[in-house]
Amino acid sequence: MSVTIAVTSGKGGTGKTMFSVNLAALLAMNESRVLIIDLNTGLRNVDICLGMENQVIYDLSDVVNGLCPVDRAMIRDDRFDCLYLISASQDVSKAEIGYSDIVKLLGQVAPDFDFIVIDTPPGMGSDWKAAVKSSDLTVVMLTQELASVRDADSVDYMLEKLGVKKRCAVINRLRRENYGKGESCFPSLNEIFSMLHMQVAGGIIEDSNIHLSMNSGVPVVCMKEGYVLGNFKRIFMRMLSVLHGDEESVQQPSGK
Repeated sequence: MSVTIAVTSGKGGTGKTMFSVNLAALLAMNESRVLIIDLNTGLRNVDICLGMENQVIYDLSDVVNGLCPVDRAMIRDDRFDCLYLISASQDVSKAEIGYSDIVKLLGQVAPDFDFIVIDTPPGMGSDWKAAVKSSDLTVVMLTQELASVRDADSVDYMLEKLGVKKRCAVINRLRRENYGKGESCFPSLNEIFSMLHMQVAGGIIEDSNIHLSMNSGVPVVCMKEGYVLGNFKRIFMRMLSVLHGDEESVQQPSGK
């Protein structure tokens, strides 16, 4: 049975696509069958982050509009045994993707994959609602900034109203110098936790290697040396704990 994970945020710039790509790559590295779907119509970036921008012929809108079968829109990343991408369209005039479209698509692809990762559009439009309502787990990305924390909490409130029960947050772009303490501009981890109402699966420290990987088309988790791969593994395990209802195993900040 496949697991669908939606990665979302209140606004852009939180690392939503970065996390989606690296989560998909991590799962594929562990021999899972993985499909990543880019829902950012007109603003797609997953293909660039995977180094596959020159391979996109058909996209998600073509599938929804009946111009091609779903398998024709899937692009395989040859670096992995089973990692496929369905790209968003760059043409914003193409048909809007609704809940029934997402449900139909997931029904078609689910038998062939262990995990489906959806890089949702920012905001709370109809395609965003379709993605989160169709997913087994929703991950809300935020950064160590007050505005981002408030946006994430607003997204969490909307998810609750939509009936999305399995959800958690990941804090991206943590600054090492502010990791354990709050300063005038940046809230501490404990302050962030006090502002949020959902579980936090982990944090990702600001790292130039992540920015380089996003521009080189190689997921940073593929760099097996260093802390990044282990950190993503720990975050994923906590995500699974939220999915399976074992919330006590999701780590909370100690304030130390």
